[in-house]
Amino acid sequence: MRQSGLEQSLIHLIKIRSSQINGCAFCLDMHTREARADGESEGRLYLLDAWREALEYSDRERTALAWTEAVTLVADGHVPDEVYRSVSQQFTDKELVDVTMAVIAINGWNRLSIGFRALPAKHQVAMGGNGRG
Repeated sequence: MRQSGLEQSLIHLIKIRSSQINGCAFCLDMHTREARADGESEGRLYLLDAWREALEYSDRERTALAWTEAVTLVADGHVPDEVYRSVSQQFTDKELVDVTMAVIAINGWNRLSIGFRALPAKHQVAMGGNGRG
């Protein structure tokens, strides 16, 4: 993901939002620490669960968050056409594949971490982040 060309802040938001939806404490701990180490603001992290009402996120981020939710919750009704149209307008084809791969990757890590009962470990994060997922 780091070589995808996507903004690192966007990748952090995708990882954290999906982990919120899935209830993965291990990944939430890891990825919020990484996001802060990369300069993400506390306020944006606190408001992420209510991103639709918060003014802190760009149109590009909002579109990626809607896509993240739709793909993460795909069993609840597939990806709505309006979400697909919006993300297709905001991202190039390559970027859309990269965003989708970020969603797929974190959903996989969430399932591994939850399934194997991983607990938050107070990760030590170097500047620039260095975690998995």
